[in-house]
Amino acid sequence: MDLRVFTEPQQGATYDTLLHVARASESLGYSAFFRSDHYLHMGSVSGLPGPTDAWITLAGLARETETIRLGTLMTAGTFRLPGVLAIEVAQVDAMSGGRVELGLGSGWYEEEHTAYGIPFPKEKFGRLEEQLAIVTGLWRTPVGDRFDFDGTYYQLKDSPALPKPAQERVPVLIGGHGAKRTPALAAQYADEFNIPFASVEDTATQFGRVRAAAEERGRPADGLVYSNALVACVGRTDAEVKRRADVIGRDVDELKANGLAGSPAEVVERIAAFQAVGSQRMYLQMLDLDDLDQLELISAEVMPQLS
Repeated sequence: MDLRVFTEPQQGATYDTLLHVARASESLGYSAFFRSDHYLHMGSVSGLPGPTDAWITLAGLARETETIRLGTLMTAGTFRLPGVLAIEVAQVDAMSGGRVELGLGSGWYEEEHTAYGIPFPKEKFGRLEEQLAIVTGLWRTPVGDRFDFDGTYYQLKDSPALPKPAQERVPVLIGGHGAKRTPALAAQYADEFNIPFASVEDTATQFGRVRAAAEERGRPADGLVYSNALVACVGRTDAEVKRRADVIGRDVDELKANGLAGSPAEVVERIAAFQAVGSQRMYLQMLDLDDLDQLELISAEVMPQLS
């Protein structure tokens, strides 16, 4: 079971805070540092000092880290034109020496679009399908060849399809709870399928759908990585767990039911339940980015029991 750190900077974090967490994650043995792609906070927090752009942040981290992989859960398809996104991700991948992964979703948070004047189209999923075709198509076009695309929402003509990422293939993540179109899209484009904030039972069902969709396309179901994203709240004692839950405004019992909460032993047992239904990777949603002690605790007392 691979453990990764997943942050939500729109809730309130500076670039320096994210750099501190990314470097700590790297030194503690986590395989990746991921962040959300949002421009507006959620819930009752202030969001101060304000949002940071996902790909600008990752560009900076690419130059200030050495080994940890970097990516998004998920880049909003509504934020960037697909050709521009392909250039941005390829450039950040080159800046990192080939450590970037792209999680791409349709975009869903209408209020942040309204707040910053970003169009929020009704036909988001159809646009996402075309974006995936364009981004992956641009990257795999041989140097010297041209790329054309004539879609409903996007048209590209005589593109040189440059620059290329440093990696031969940038891993693409697709995720969600949709029963039909999401598994089909993952089967066609994804290297990894992620289901966020789901129960063990719902995880098993959705993984089964994706595996079936892959096989229908003639693709080995085991050719994808299957992963979860869950909030983490881990402590050495009950009091420590409660203190951490209070800081992020959550109830301990709710966290134990819906996330990864409790003692290291409890969290290991909880992760094992997801592993039993096919999960290979866990994104730990860390909501208190000042609490590096929790990252250290998970690294020291959870991670070794999962290897």
